[in-house]
Amino acid sequence: MNNIAEGFERKKGSKEFAMFLYISKGSAGEVRSMLSLAVEFKYISEEEYKKMRESCIRMSAMLYGLIKSL
Repeated sequence: MNNIAEGFERKKGSKEFAMFLYISKGSAGEVRSMLSLAVEFKYISEEEYKKMRESCIRMSAMLYGLIKSL
């Protein structure tokens, strides 16, 4: 969310904003990675893992759609 806000506030052009969206998309991948570790180490349940992972995947898809629209 912070990367999206920073890119939006700069308003120097859609290419720079897209760069921040790509960074945000990468961060969503990092979250999925951390979720895998969290379930492996039993910090969260398998059910919680699946729910949060699906949310990350949907968010990545939305970010990609926004990037394509620029």
